[in-house]
Amino acid sequence: MATLKSYNGWPASKEAAEIGIKSYKVPGTDLKIRCAEKVAPLLIGLAAEFHETIEPIDKGTLDDWGYAFRMVRGSTDKLSNHSSGTAIDLNATKHPLTYRDTFSPEDTIKCKALAAKYGCKWGGDWKRADEMHFEINLNPKQVIERITALGLDTAK
Repeated sequence: MATLKSYNGWPASKEAAEIGIKSYKVPGTDLKIRCAEKVAPLLIGLAAEFHETIEPIDKGTLDDWGYAFRMVRGSTDKLSNHSSGTAIDLNATKHPLTYRDTFSPEDTIKCKALAAKYGCKWGGDWKRADEMHFEINLNPKQVIERITALGLDTAK
């Protein structure tokens, strides 16, 4: 099993299958996003609700993604949460790294609410803005509890 960890503490690996990375269809879209099986109900649920209530994620540029083994941008020793399949980026070209206020004030509130609902941090709250980015902010036990509390399908 993987001994590497992303900075949120989840197992990370260059070998996607080693840490249970799979491709999941986002309900209501034609889009699939790769993420860790254990957190998929949360990340895919967030993406589906983002698509439905904030802005479409499956039209135009294909700029939505999840798993990617890499370091945090600008770091040489900190594995990104994308490396563990516990982070997703949505509509990256509309919400580029370091840009602020790429969402309306109303949609900013919705992004924060979605992140909280699904046990995530939102990159729009960071010092270096990353408004496209949502990442799991729960440990494995808390993930199971949140999935259960939200009544999400664990067989996605």
